[in-house]
Amino acid sequence: MLFKASVFLTCLAPLASIFLQVWWQAAGMPNDLGADPAKYITHFFGETALLMMVLTLWVTPLRGLTGWAVVVRVRRMLGLYAFFYALLHMVSYAALLLEWHIGEIGKELVERPYITVGFMALCLMVPLAATSNRWATRRLGRNWKRLHRMVFPVAALQLLHFFWLTRSDYTEPLLYSAALLIAMAYRWYKWRSGLQRKLSFDHAAAG
Repeated sequence: MLFKASVFLTCLAPLASIFLQVWWQAAGMPNDLGADPAKYITHFFGETALLMMVLTLWVTPLRGLTGWAVVVRVRRMLGLYAFFYALLHMVSYAALLLEWHIGEIGKELVERPYITVGFMALCLMVPLAATSNRWATRRLGRNWKRLHRMVFPVAALQLLHFFWLTRSDYTEPLLYSAALLIAMAYRWYKWRSGLQRKLSFDHAAAG
């Protein structure tokens, strides 16, 4: 319980950080918002969403590599925080950068592919967030796992969105890409190992 509470509060820290930065700027104190606070806040929420998604995908490898089973208890929480910050990213973009000009929002979605990609990722996250509860798990049965495999294309779309936004220094997008690829490689290795064991067992049983 203490572990889950600690993770919950830690995941709230980025949001608290933004509130503090805005408060400090309003008070004329030093802050990190820079010359364009709206752009900083929007990008900050977007990168935090990607970080939460990568952390979500690293729960299974971390458990397998360390045997620390307690991390599984916070996987759902991390996934919901990924959706939460992605939603804040979209809302910040619409409210702070486009000032809720509906026509502009539609125009941006059509004319700017990187925004279309980011919006697609957010839309795909909606059913994942909506079914991240025990009732949905029981109700959907095996289909729940099939549905939640969409987390991989969502992460890929988020990365593509991030790469598209980056203008010069690709260090951060590449680091996130490496973390995602390692997590996926681990999952593939475990799946392949499990498949080989099953085939060996079936062959032995048949013999």
